[in-house]
Amino acid sequence: MKVDPVAQERLGTMLFYGIVIVLFYFTYRVIEPVLVPMVWAAILVIVTHRVAVRLKTRFGRTKGATLATLGATLVLIVPTLAIGYEFVQQAIQFFHTLSNASASGQLDWMNRTWQHIQQRFSSFGPLDLAGSLRRYAGEAATYIAGQLGTILTHALAFVFDLFVMLITTFYLYRDGEGMLVRLREILPFLPGQREKMLEETQDLIVVSVISSGLGALLHGVLIGAMFAALGVSPAVFWGVMIAFVSFVPVFGAAIVWVPASIVLMGEGHVWRGILLLLLSMLVSTVIDYWFRPWVISGRGEMGGLAVFIGVVGGILYFGLIGIVLGPIILALAASLVDLYRGGSRRGNRLANAGEG
Repeated sequence: MKVDPVAQERLGTMLFYGIVIVLFYFTYRVIEPVLVPMVWAAILVIVTHRVAVRLKTRFGRTKGATLATLGATLVLIVPTLAIGYEFVQQAIQFFHTLSNASASGQLDWMNRTWQHIQQRFSSFGPLDLAGSLRRYAGEAATYIAGQLGTILTHALAFVFDLFVMLITTFYLYRDGEGMLVRLREILPFLPGQREKMLEETQDLIVVSVISSGLGALLHGVLIGAMFAALGVSPAVFWGVMIAFVSFVPVFGAAIVWVPASIVLMGEGHVWRGILLLLLSMLVSTVIDYWFRPWVISGRGEMGGLAVFIGVVGGILYFGLIGIVLGPIILALAASLVDLYRGGSRRGNRLANAGEG
């Protein structure tokens, strides 16, 4: 029986792609449990790449990568863990304090204000604001305490993820250039397009982390310090909350410091409330309208809607790391569309020239 060479070639091609798909699937299943710490490691290495290059040039590839990993651990990871632990402790303390204050009648002025609003706007249904706050505060304190127990229960898994992140960071510092060469070889683009995409990806990650991450850190530290100086406690809790909400476009950190200023004024500390409002407004204005544009400084800036969708969708799908991944994925998709449009325009120009 004579075998058709065309059919044999097609069968071989289908078998090859089938094996590739199966291998990629199982490769993903192997990597999936450690994918998040590996992505955090990659982001950390990209942002601190220049420092690592200097260390490797001076001390050698392995020793320089070791020093860079130790430096990143001491400068970034250890303080983050300490702040996270303090945040959980102060969150529990805050909700217990809120519940006790509501029970002792210290928040009656809020209930009176709410009743006045109900009288002016009949569409609002009857509600005991103080009682609701007391109930929600108790539920929140119980939830956070339960989450703390969950965190402690899964401490081994957290330590394992941290270990994977640090090991990945070391190898990316040491062998990252070789990995990048192999990545260049497999990307299905022309050399110029390939280099442009890699440069844009690096710029996007650096811009996203520094402009958003460092901006959030500055919001949390500076406004949190003002909270502490003006007697608004717990300061670490509010500082972390401000850092998180500062990722939200348009409103940002004002979601926290505007109500806090109003509460201070409502408690009779009018000047402290006004001072907190003005200083927080000044800090947010400087960070959002001077610091972030200065960091971006000519690099491709995404529109406000794209940033909002990227941050919110990224957090919902990827978790905390989605703050960085969401906008980067949208920006890379836009870059691919631009590359395709550019290629299409060049093809049309060549076709028109051939017809002429």
